[in-house]
Amino acid sequence: MVEKKSPASGWPIVQGDFHTGDAQSCVGVVTMGSHLDEQGICDAGAAIAGSCKTENLGLEKIIANVISNPNIRFILCCGTEVKGHLSGQSFIALHEGGVSGGKIVGAQGAIPFIENLSDDAISRFQEQIEIVNIMESEDMGAIKAKIDELKARDPGAFGAEPMIVEVKEAGGAAEEATGEVQPLSGELALVHARMKVIERMVTDIGYRNKFAAGVYSGKIEGLMIGLIVSFVILGFILLG
Repeated sequence: MVEKKSPASGWPIVQGDFHTGDAQSCVGVVTMGSHLDEQGICDAGAAIAGSCKTENLGLEKIIANVISNPNIRFILCCGTEVKGHLSGQSFIALHEGGVSGGKIVGAQGAIPFIENLSDDAISRFQEQIEIVNIMESEDMGAIKAKIDELKARDPGAFGAEPMIVEVKEAGGAAEEATGEVQPLSGELALVHARMKVIERMVTDIGYRNKFAAGVYSGKIEGLMIGLIVSFVILGFILLG
């Protein structure tokens, strides 16, 4: 019989959009952008099951809950990819290549930046977990069959004790306490980036409108000057 350990007290330690089952199960399931029957997946034998919409905070929450439960040894990735964020691809890239300079190596999502996980936490995730990829599958029968297959391969609990990491969703409280400006969350950074793009577009449109207005005004002014000169010349001719 494989060895099991107690997860961290109060597991899962980070709240989110997921359901929980047997905390001693070796399988966790991430449904990415799909809304499947997560409770049904847990009833089928998963320790935890839920979606993941973002390639930063969403991934951090999953990893925090996984490494705080040494019994979880497999993460089954299923469901549809999240457009733009590509949380599935980013999650797999994080497991394969880790993080460099705060950015997930090889991630193709819009904002694949990790703020709450230390190098030790990421290494622990990589060592503890095997990723099983059946992305784009929403077939509950296939998902449950894969859970059964993975449970049959249960290697037992990871050798180390639960690792606890804190995942901060916003820097407001910490910023007020320390007086330091905290990094923007991934979602807020994306909003700011898009706002800057819109501002640049509005500025460009303004410049173009000014240029067009100047050209038009120049044409009218030139026409009026031409008419006045023509009338003056015609007057001289008639007087002569």
